[in-house]
Amino acid sequence: MMLQARVTTVGVIGCGTAGAAAALLLSRGGCKVTVFERVADPMPVGAGIIVQPSGQAVLARLGLLEGIVAKGARLDRLFLRTPRGKTIVDLHYASVDPRWFGIGIHRGVLFEALYEAARAEVTVKTGCAVRGLRRDGARTFVRADEEHGPFDLIVIADGAVSELRTGTGKTTRDRAYPWGALWFVAEDRQAVFTRELHQVAAGAQRLYGVLPTGLAPRGDVPVISLFWSLAAHELEAWRAGGLDAWKAEVRAIDPRIAFVLDGIRSHEQVVFARYRDVQMARWHDGPIVFIGDAAHATSPQLGQGANLALVDACVLADAIARARSVEAGLVSYAAARRQHLRHYQTMARLLTPFFQSDSRVLGRLRDWVFPIANALPPLRNFMVSTMAGMSRGFGREHLALPPTP
Repeated sequence: MMLQARVTTVGVIGCGTAGAAAALLLSRGGCKVTVFERVADPMPVGAGIIVQPSGQAVLARLGLLEGIVAKGARLDRLFLRTPRGKTIVDLHYASVDPRWFGIGIHRGVLFEALYEAARAEVTVKTGCAVRGLRRDGARTFVRADEEHGPFDLIVIADGAVSELRTGTGKTTRDRAYPWGALWFVAEDRQAVFTRELHQVAAGAQRLYGVLPTGLAPRGDVPVISLFWSLAAHELEAWRAGGLDAWKAEVRAIDPRIAFVLDGIRSHEQVVFARYRDVQMARWHDGPIVFIGDAAHATSPQLGQGANLALVDACVLADAIARARSVEAGLVSYAAARRQHLRHYQTMARLLTPFFQSDSRVLGRLRDWVFPIANALPPLRNFMVSTMAGMSRGFGREHLALPPTP
C-alpha cells in the first residue's frame, strides 16, 4: 500500500550515533521528533573510534564538527606492520585528497555531543524500553510501558543487537563474529602516540593497535585506546591467566606501550568487545526503517560503524524532506545507500579473516599481497578511499558528501 501523507511526526528508537543524528536532522527538516532510549541515564562510555571524512561532513552539517575536532586527535595515516618490522600497509589520507584526515576520538565524546544536541532540540524519553510496534494503516504506535504515538515514520536505531529487527522477517544474516578485541583507555601525557593509527599483525591470530583518542569525556588530558584482538573462545582463559605473560607479549611487539601496560593491574580494567555481522533483505517496511548498526552491523576491521550511521541519518533526512510520501522517501533512501553500504559490508567480510582468524595461510598471504597492493597507486588510492569512508567500490565515484548549511 502506498503511503501518501508527508512525514510530520517521527519516532526514533535509540539515542546512539544513528538515532541522535537522525532525530536532529529530521527535526531540522520540519518533523516533530520523539526519541525513545531504553537507558535511564545514558552516560559516555566506550573506547576510541575514528571519525572519517564521511562522518565529518555530517557532523559539520549538524554544527558539531568544530567541537569534535577540538577534543579529538588528528590522524594522517594508518600504519600496519609485522612484529619484525615489515610494512604491510601505509596509507596516507592526503595521498588521495589533501583535505582528508581522520579524527581519533573517545566514543563517549561523540555520544555527548550528539546526545546533548538532541536533548536541546527534540523530545528524548529515557528509561523507555520499546517492546514492540503497532501498525494502524499509515500510522504506527510505539509500545513501551505505555503506548506512544501515532507516528508517520518510525526510525529504528537500537544497535547491532536489535530486538525489533528479529521480528521483521527481513534479516538474512545476524551472527556474532568469532573474534573480538580487548580495549583499554589510558592517558598519554607525553604524547608518545600521535598522528596515526599504529597496528601490528602477527599472522591472523594477533592484532595489536594504538589509536590516539584526543581528550576523554569531561577530561583535559590526551588519551589513547589500546586494542588487542582475541578470539571469543579464548576470553575465559585470558581472564583466568596472569597478566604478566600477556603484557610481555604486547610489550615485545611495541616497547613504547610499556607505560600503558604498567597501569593495567587487573583483568577487570580491560573491556572485551564483541561484534556482529548483520544484513537485511530490506531496511524498510511500510513507515518503518532501520538505520545504523541495527540495519547493517559489521566487523570493526574498517572502523566505519559510526561513520556509516552518520551518513545513514543524513541521507534519510534528505530523502524524507524531498519525498511526497513516506514510502517514496524510504525507497529513495534505500536506493541512495545501497551501493555504499554493500561495499563496506562486503569488504569487512572479505578482510576480517586476514586479521582475525585461526588461519596461518591467510596471515602469510596478507603479508605478501598487501604490500604489493599498497605500492600500486590505483589499489592504494582505493584502500585510502575505503579507509576514509568515501569509497563506493573500485572504479566508482566517491560518496557524495552532504552540503553544509
